Amino acid sequence: MADSANTIVNTSVRQKDPNEALVIAVTTRAIFNLEKEHEIFLAKGKDEYVKHQQDNENISLEPGTAFAFVQAVQSVNEKLLERNPEEKGLFDVIVLSNNSPESGMRIINSAKQHGLEISKFCFVSEEDSTQYLKTHNVKLFLSADRTDVCKALQRGVSAALIFQQEIQAPSTQLRVVFDGDAVLFSDETDRIFREKGLEEAVQYEKIMEAVPMGDGPLKAFALHLGKMRKKFGQEESSIRTYLVTARSGRDMGIRAIKTLREWGLAIDEAFFMDGAPKGPILSKIQPHIFFDDGLHNIQGAKDAGIPSALVPCDC
Repeated sequence: MADSANTIVNTSVRQKDPNEALVIAVTTRAIFNLEKEHEIFLAKGKDEYVKHQQDNENISLEPGTAFAFVQAVQSVNEKLLERNPEEKGLFDVIVLSNNSPESGMRIINSAKQHGLEISKFCFVSEEDSTQYLKTHNVKLFLSADRTDVCKALQRGVSAALIFQQEIQAPSTQLRVVFDGDAVLFSDETDRIFREKGLEEAVQYEKIMEAVPMGDGPLKAFALHLGKMRKKFGQEESSIRTYLVTARSGRDMGIRAIKTLREWGLAIDEAFFMDGAPKGPILSKIQPHIFFDDGLHNIQGAKDAGIPSALVPCDC
């Protein structure tokens, strides 16, 4: 979706310190519904795509899957600033896009028209946008492009693949749901399960019960989110976090809880589903985003109208 290798950065809202803020980078197709425009790009090429965006630059784009998540993040910032006008530990949302500057005007206009507080708009054309993640101190990257997500994960940045879908409108309290293995935790036990079966996986967990699990691809983001969660009291928090895992609580739950304790990561609610579908519990939670490494779980969440993001395990 580009035609020149340029970068434009817009900083029109309150400047945040990237060393203290929790920086989230989203692509345009994650935050807005650009499926029609993406089809134009694929079918007719970048010149027609750019022309379409320029012709419609004052027509606001419809919300995409990550839109409500960004709105909820913005609401948390407002609550934090109400408590302390000098607060530095805020969310900082940036748009990191492979659009060219020529086609980026519609993105900026849409964000303004929807009242989104986006601190930076980076349009990098045909360059690999993920090379700028560390530059901006990004802690979470959300994209509709699997290749970019894999590149981000390989760069050591928490990242997930967003699927365009119709979503329900959750509450203003930011609610984030994590899967366990291969998301928060490493995939060590998953590998044993796939190779040797459930009995061997359970036995492994019993042997390793006192040993914390390895880091999963979203651990870093979860830890930063946990630090921000601690800024609020238990009863009045604007953030609520969940663990929804296929593990059974009886045989495989203890190690998960001990690992979270070792990390100093407090999760508000944990559900050990023992392999049961996650859709019904997610419908009750109504999160702004659900992270999982299994496509079947993502599909179940999508069917329930839950904003979902896949953490690829085969990059």
